[in-house]
Amino acid sequence: MPQTWLVVGLGNPGPQYESTRHNVGQMVVDELASRRGERFKTHKAGARVAETWVRPGGDKVVLAKLNCFMNVSGGPVASLARFYGIDPAHVVVVHDELDIPFDSLKLKIGGGHGGHNGVRDIAKALGTAEFSRVRVGIGRPPGRQDPADWVLAPFAGTDRAGLAMVLSDAADAVEQLIDEGLVAAQQKHHAPRA
Repeated sequence: MPQTWLVVGLGNPGPQYESTRHNVGQMVVDELASRRGERFKTHKAGARVAETWVRPGGDKVVLAKLNCFMNVSGGPVASLARFYGIDPAHVVVVHDELDIPFDSLKLKIGGGHGGHNGVRDIAKALGTAEFSRVRVGIGRPPGRQDPADWVLAPFAGTDRAGLAMVLSDAADAVEQLIDEGLVAAQQKHHAPRA
């Protein structure tokens, strides 16, 4: 029987943040909506949502981009989960990850937040950390650059050139996670690029 999933792309609101590394989660959700010809609509939970599916006849998917800053993502995510009747086990959070090299993905369910304040706030609001994460590698800053400045800077140079492929791979990983399960998605997307 088809289930309903909530896929949340983390980021910060406003045009000044749209192309920054911290907003890569929202970029992935944009890619998923674009593949299906969907547009986002305003939702009372403080988010923009697009309702779709992984494939016709498959599970329903609610794609969401939050209107709040990332550090307070929990309230809107919990509100959307309640509104659509979605259990935390069917919540997928897509976010940037400093400790994973650019051009790499890692998927997991549960565990710690790894210092990511958006993930921390979502776990607190849902009352559990047992939700799926698609962690999109943005790598560490070069030299002594402050990580806070790095995540809030736009992708540049070779990273910008490879970004479209990264977003496509991450969108594929979300689809496979929902359609085939975590292990199948990990086996495909944790492997190094050929």
